[in-house]
Amino acid sequence: MPAYDYVTVNVFTSERFGGNPLAVFPDAGGLTDAQMQRIAADMNLSETVFVLPPADPRHHAQVRIFTPKLEMPFAGHPNVGTGFVLARMAGDPPEHYTFEEIAGLVRVHILRDQTGVITGARISAPRSLSLDIAVPTEVVATCAGLSPADIVTEAHTPLVASVGTPFVIAEVASLEALARARPNAAMFEAGVSRIPALAGKFNLMLYTRRGESLIHLRARMFAPLAGVAEDAASGSACAALAALLTSLAPGDNLALHYEIEQGVEMGRPSQIVAAANKTGEGPVTATVSGNCVPAGHGTLEV
Repeated sequence: MPAYDYVTVNVFTSERFGGNPLAVFPDAGGLTDAQMQRIAADMNLSETVFVLPPADPRHHAQVRIFTPKLEMPFAGHPNVGTGFVLARMAGDPPEHYTFEEIAGLVRVHILRDQTGVITGARISAPRSLSLDIAVPTEVVATCAGLSPADIVTEAHTPLVASVGTPFVIAEVASLEALARARPNAAMFEAGVSRIPALAGKFNLMLYTRRGESLIHLRARMFAPLAGVAEDAASGSACAALAALLTSLAPGDNLALHYEIEQGVEMGRPSQIVAAANKTGEGPVTATVSGNCVPAGHGTLEV
C-alpha cells in the first residue's frame, strides 16, 4: 500500500497551538485528484497542500490546495506554510519560491530572524484586485447570525473581492458585533440560490477596526459551503481585504499595510500582515506574510 509523508505546521503565529493548522504533503506524486480530496477530508483541516513537480522547470513546484470539500485556486496560509516547510526541508533554500497554482503563479519570499533561522514567509497574490457584485446587507447579516444594523456600509457595501480567490467582504460595526457572529450554513445555501452570480461559492470575510487605527483590524472568515465553518487565519481573504481598503484610500500612489488579528474567537489567535500597492496607472496588488511554528509529521497510507 503506497505511503506518503506529511508535515503539519501552525501558520500565522509564533506560538504552538495558535494560528491556522496546515498539513503539507511535500512529495505527492502519484496521487489522483480523488485521492487528494479524500485525504483532505480525512485530515479535516481548513486546507491540506499537495506538492508536485512544476509544469515549467523554471518554477519550483506545482501546489494544489484542498479544503475538506473542494480544491482552491489559491489560498494564503497554505502558501505561507508550504514555503516554510519546503525551505526548512531544503537546508539551503532559495530566497524565493515560485509555485504554480490554478489562480496563477505565487511568489513566496522566505522570512528569517536576525540569526538566519527560517520563521515564515511572505507571498504575493497571483492576481491584482478584482471587484465583482454587491451582496445585499441582509443576506450577509443572516448568514452570519447578525442584524443588518451590525453591518457598516459607509466605506463600502458588502461585495465580492478577489486577488485569486473570491470572498464576500463586509465591515461590521464593532468587536462586540464581530464576536457575536455565528455562521448559518442553511442561510449560506439560500444565499447562493438567491444570487446566481456567486456561482455556488460564498466565502464570507467580516472585519472591524481595533480602536481608532485604520490599519489595526480583526477579522473572521466563514466558508461552510467549502467545508470550513470558520477559518482561524485566511491569508487570501486578508490580502483581498488589504487590496480593497487600499483601493478605497485617497491618493493615486499608495503602499499601505494592515495588521490583522483572526482566530481570536476560536481560541487560535493569528497575526497576519497584509499589504497592498496602488498606482494611478496600474492595478492594486497585494502581499500577505506571517510566522509559522512546526507542529508534527507522519506517514499516511493510501
